Amino acid sequence: MLVDDAPQSLGPVCLALEEHGYSVVVAHDGESALARLELVSPDAILLDALMPGLSGFEVCRRIKADAALAHVPVIFMTGLSETPHIVEGFESGGVDYVVKPVRAQEVLARLATHLRNARVARLARDALDVGGHGVLVIDAQQRVAWRSPQAAAWMREFYPGEEGLPPAWRRWLTEGQTHEHASDALLLRNLGAVGLGEQMLLLQRRSPEAAMPSRLSTAALTPREAEVLSWVAKGKTNRDVADILGMSPRTVNKHLEHVFEKLGVETRAAAAALASRELG
Repeated sequence: MLVDDAPQSLGPVCLALEEHGYSVVVAHDGESALARLELVSPDAILLDALMPGLSGFEVCRRIKADAALAHVPVIFMTGLSETPHIVEGFESGGVDYVVKPVRAQEVLARLATHLRNARVARLARDALDVGGHGVLVIDAQQRVAWRSPQAAAWMREFYPGEEGLPPAWRRWLTEGQTHEHASDALLLRNLGAVGLGEQMLLLQRRSPEAAMPSRLSTAALTPREAEVLSWVAKGKTNRDVADILGMSPRTVNKHLEHVFEKLGVETRAAAAALASRELG
């Protein structure tokens, strides 16, 4: 999708995109772009930063606030090269920017990279949803930074009108006693840090049989111990886990000793088998 109040100036860009196999949808302003996005979900959006009415920055913020569109990469087109405008573009959710007059070859190169990354992320998201899981990423203030469509649907279904995380989830995260929490309808697992101050939560709908506590949920593993165990269950060696989590192999081994004790097992294989069975 191309969004620009003077789309005629982008004729060469549209032509180049179509020659490379892209189907191009054009919107003349922010309002019409948002209206079109209710009907189509583009692979990427080239968005003019300054337009009459809604600015490109505000349009981008609204796109990123919509769980169904948040994964779509937004590339700003701007004649503004001052740092504050560039920063505002990234803060509103843009992944890149090109300076006007826009050069078709530059746009094609940037699109190829961002589309490849977006497709990988979309496939991963869809795989989670198909597998019956949802994902939430929360920041250091326990605000939702990103949610998969399945997670968003469950939040609307089980916590209608709730802004952000339910209070019980907040208490669980603040206390940090276990990596797993069971609400009335959902089972949550804290998968640990995924960025600066961010954590990933894996959500799964509870079946009637899920009311029975699992050994992992009652083991009181710390988030770090749970991380180590999850990688061990994937077949990683202590050195592999150390490289992934940024710690020494000796520290990994120490965490595993605590894991074995809390789970009531004696061997690495037994702990890995238990984790594989209960984490799926």
